[in-house]
Amino acid sequence: MASQEAGKLEWRISVDDGTTERLVPRSGLSVKIFHWLKDLVMKVIVERIANFMRKAWRIGADDPAKVVHCLKVGLALSLVSIFYYMRPLYDGVGGNAMWAIMTVVVVFEANVGATFSKCVNRVVATILAGSLGIAVHWVATQSGKAEVFVIGCSVFLFAFLATYSRFVPSFKARFDYGAMIFILTFSLVSVGGYRVDKLVDMAQQRVSTIAIGTSICIIITVFFCPIWAGSQLHRLIERNFEKLADSLDACVAEYFKESEVSTNRNKDGDTNMKLQGFKCVLNSKGTEEAMANLARWEPAHGSFNFRHPWKLYVKIGAAMRRCAYCLENLSICINYETEAPDQVKKHFGEACMKLSSASSKILRELMEMMKNTRKSSKMDFLVFDMNSAVQELQETLKTVPIETNKPKDEAPSEEDNNEDRAISMSLHEILPVATLVSLLIENAARIQTTVEAVDELANLADFEQDFKKKTGGNNTKQPPPLSS
Repeated sequence: MASQEAGKLEWRISVDDGTTERLVPRSGLSVKIFHWLKDLVMKVIVERIANFMRKAWRIGADDPAKVVHCLKVGLALSLVSIFYYMRPLYDGVGGNAMWAIMTVVVVFEANVGATFSKCVNRVVATILAGSLGIAVHWVATQSGKAEVFVIGCSVFLFAFLATYSRFVPSFKARFDYGAMIFILTFSLVSVGGYRVDKLVDMAQQRVSTIAIGTSICIIITVFFCPIWAGSQLHRLIERNFEKLADSLDACVAEYFKESEVSTNRNKDGDTNMKLQGFKCVLNSKGTEEAMANLARWEPAHGSFNFRHPWKLYVKIGAAMRRCAYCLENLSICINYETEAPDQVKKHFGEACMKLSSASSKILRELMEMMKNTRKSSKMDFLVFDMNSAVQELQETLKTVPIETNKPKDEAPSEEDNNEDRAISMSLHEILPVATLVSLLIENAARIQTTVEAVDELANLADFEQDFKKKTGGNNTKQPPPLSS
């Protein structure tokens, strides 16, 4: 039967229990296809776009400097485009105004040092290559029928020399981009001059547009929210000192945990992050070298003078990685399949924890030196404590009685059992702990080398002296020699 309700007609059918049910018409093929396409668009396209937008937002939120860099690139391109849109400026630079836009695109980098490096390389290489190209063109025109031969030989010779220079490590680190621009500009000027009458005018216009582009890049990157490569390198070294200290404390503390506690391998995230902190130091070599090369291009800024010794940061980073290699081996000791008995750990635990604490204090003091750019007033005292802890640990290692293979019938007396059994141990039992002890002693020696590298930086960079009162009256103490 059919019933009409609220202006709509619906069909109902009677069932066996005396009630009625609504009869819903089946959807057609076109309706099913429509719903399928709708679900496909919502799940595949819309969800992917939403995920992409969330990731893009997270990148900018985690590192706002990337957003600032994008804004600066947009501003630089907008300013340089004025030379193309405004007729008086366009007539001043000729039809090569597009070269200024291309210059901004290829030389604008995230930090000041990288932008300076590319700008200087591009300008110098363009001027040098343009001058040589004009000179080669003049020589070629004076040679008569040998003009093509002279141009071809000159292109081959200078391209060979410039390309070969890119394989020299010291040259490649600072002038690789300039060598590439030299090859491009020289080829365009020398070869293009064969079909162009006003070669000098063309070269002057391109040099002027490149100068305009590089000037805009330098002004914006320096005066609008500058990002300094030198400051980034300084903070990187500072953070690495803290990570080394945390990793050293975490490794030793984890090794000397009580047996019932150490059986739980499900460490919390913060502890595990500290244990693995040394990996950041091991992986920072390329970043440190790249930033040190870029920082040398930057003008004086903040507490960094024009001739700041950036090369020493690479030396400090290398010394820190030598410490990180020791910590990597310490982390391996934690996961040894053959675990030392608790009495062995108890015998060495106090001395090892004391040396670990003294070493980490030095690393944190080095971090404070880098953070405040001040010489430490208590470094001598901290080094004295570390060397004293090393000697104490060495004495502990020497005084351990190692059990020898005795005949079975030669039973120990009751007095020997009461006095020596608590610390008497076999070589197999002491070997894992002895490995850790030797690593801690070697790490202390490497930390002292790192201290010397930082002191050298502090002297050359003219760090201010910290006039705080020295802790513990260390004026009368002389650090003992560190022996391995």
